[in-house]
Amino acid sequence: MKIGVNVLNFGPGSDPGVLRNWARTVEDLGFDLLMVSDHVAITPDVAERYPAPFFEPFTTLSWLAGLTTRVRLGTTVLIAPYRHPLLTARMAANLNELSDGRFVLGVGVGWARQEFAALGIPFARRGRLTDDHLWDVRAAWADTAAYGHRRIPVWVGGNSDAGLRRAVRLGDAWHPLRPTLPWLGEAVGRLKAYADEDGLPVPALAPRIALRITAAPVEGPDRLAGEGTLDQVLDDLERLRLLGAESVVLDTYHGDPEETRHPEAAWQALATVAVHLPVPRTRPRTGTEQS
Repeated sequence: MKIGVNVLNFGPGSDPGVLRNWARTVEDLGFDLLMVSDHVAITPDVAERYPAPFFEPFTTLSWLAGLTTRVRLGTTVLIAPYRHPLLTARMAANLNELSDGRFVLGVGVGWARQEFAALGIPFARRGRLTDDHLWDVRAAWADTAAYGHRRIPVWVGGNSDAGLRRAVRLGDAWHPLRPTLPWLGEAVGRLKAYADEDGLPVPALAPRIALRITAAPVEGPDRLAGEGTLDQVLDDLERLRLLGAESVVLDTYHGDPEETRHPEAAWQALATVAVHLPVPRTRPRTGTEQS
């Protein structure tokens, strides 16, 4: 099971130097994947949770690709309706080539009504727009002469039934965000049922979970996976492995933008977990590797 990190590419404490240190910390600690989030217009509903500055994901990851050598790079998640699908297809393919096949495209439908309005995109149609977007991106990538031969994994976010069905039909992996373990176990059963119903393979499981290490155990049915003592966190990771997760992304952000001014706390939590993870193998740098 691969372990990744959600890197904070927004907020009052975010700047190029901090982003550089985030990337080097994630890679040096041995994590497998570095992911960033996406917003285009920082409208009031976005700013309340994810204030400016907000570093655009393709630009940021392209820069970080040159500062790293091993860690994979991805979006958690790119809001599909915000861009033309041919633009997404081109940027994703170029980033994948420039990073030597290290890119993972995570996509979602979005939630910020004011941001949709600012971009002139109908909020009520965001699900259908996302489906069409993914169909068109995959159709573009079929032209390998234009977009390259390297395969880009597509992770589909969304915790709703529509998100599960979208992952089955259009994704390589389902990427639920900040679940509880009981809910996730039940949802995996529904994911398999939807795949069987459509006669399609079950997509891989790649959740993004909270990472909040506490001194005392966290109890109760609403405890998010990844919250609690170190023993609880490590047990959650093992339970996710047994549930079939191929990748897990750790999210150290708990909703207060002031956290971005003090990334050292997040880095310490990641270092605490990293001590207990297998050391990844170094990926060969041949320049012709296929993924």
